[in-house]
Amino acid sequence: MGDIRDGCLCAPTPAGAHPASAGDPRGDGQRGLRPGLHRLSPGPGLFPGTVLNIPRADFPLRMETAFLLREQGIPAASLIFRDEIDLAGLHRAGLLSLTLVDHNVLPSTDAALEDAVVEVLDHRPLERARGPHCPVTVALVGSCATLVTERMAQGPPGVLDRATATLLHATILLDSINLSPAAGKVTPRDVACVSLLEERFPGLPARDSIFRTLQATKFDVSGLTTEQMLRKDLKVLSSDELVLAISAIYVDLETFLRRPGLLQDLAAFCQAQGYTGLVAMIVPYNESNVLTRQLMVYSQHESFRSAVCRALEEATTPALHLQLTPSPWSCVTAYSQGNALASRKKVLPILRAALAGPGAALGGAEEEVVPPPTPMNSLVEECPLAQAVPPLCPQDVLERVSRIAAGQPPGSPK
Repeated sequence: MGDIRDGCLCAPTPAGAHPASAGDPRGDGQRGLRPGLHRLSPGPGLFPGTVLNIPRADFPLRMETAFLLREQGIPAASLIFRDEIDLAGLHRAGLLSLTLVDHNVLPSTDAALEDAVVEVLDHRPLERARGPHCPVTVALVGSCATLVTERMAQGPPGVLDRATATLLHATILLDSINLSPAAGKVTPRDVACVSLLEERFPGLPARDSIFRTLQATKFDVSGLTTEQMLRKDLKVLSSDELVLAISAIYVDLETFLRRPGLLQDLAAFCQAQGYTGLVAMIVPYNESNVLTRQLMVYSQHESFRSAVCRALEEATTPALHLQLTPSPWSCVTAYSQGNALASRKKVLPILRAALAGPGAALGGAEEEVVPPPTPMNSLVEECPLAQAVPPLCPQDVLERVSRIAAGQPPGSPK
């Protein structure tokens, strides 16, 4: 099973059924197959089955994920999504164990599930206390899929099959910018895992070919609205009173700022979700694979925008080497980022520290976002799951996964 960027959860499956599995690639962080693989540990007569940790409505925005799954013959209709399962109900029924992959803390809306976390596998700085009953593996590799590959490669024969290897191989390449040292992400462990997968499974897609295909797919935002572009790859930081959205945008800053009605769209986006402001990290696509980054800071609250800009400009760990660029509006500050190796993952702690300054005690780590009425990325405040019980109870999940395992469409007659 791949490490999923927007998350994957493995739900209990009756004995004898073959668990479905899926991946979700990205590259920033945007990362390849990534954040949030939750695994339901097998109990008596149960095996893990997969649930994607995003709402079904957001799946079309994960173009590279949809592409990889389609290439492996996994149709969207066969998948179970986060807004279709009642984790709290599974937990109450004693059926839930969670393994956190590519993040190591649960969002606040899932705090009640904390005692179901049985393991953590992550490549980010640790933000949770280590405990005797929850093994924690944290290593600063380029892709969390590398840690998943290492773990699966040590497992019983058959655990790592060709389909899973294809997803992991593509994810590591996407996350590490095709193993490019110049991008500042790849480590020897990433390189070793790509080589291991290629040795075990000859005939995997050529590195350059799959990377170029996934990059082009990921960066294709044609036809997306501004709101969809902002929530395609969105994280949120919050304090007691302030909420900051951080989006990754895949067109150059000048083109983005020229979008018709952009200022109105930014205002509507922040107002609808209660965001005090927005930081966009611009990672434009170019065929030469030269990595460049730009930053945009938006807020109608001048003091808040100034504080965020000051934190970014004065940052030293890492220094971003920002240079102001022209902006058509006073509420939008734009920068070119001289330190292109400083990814969003490295900028997030700077912004977190800014929110945790005087008068803004921080309330936890960054969270993937799914605010109503239009779901976003994952499990956060105001998620529809916090307002009402989702449509699938534990028995529904068991039945649905059994149907998938038997090759029956989810909605087929019994």
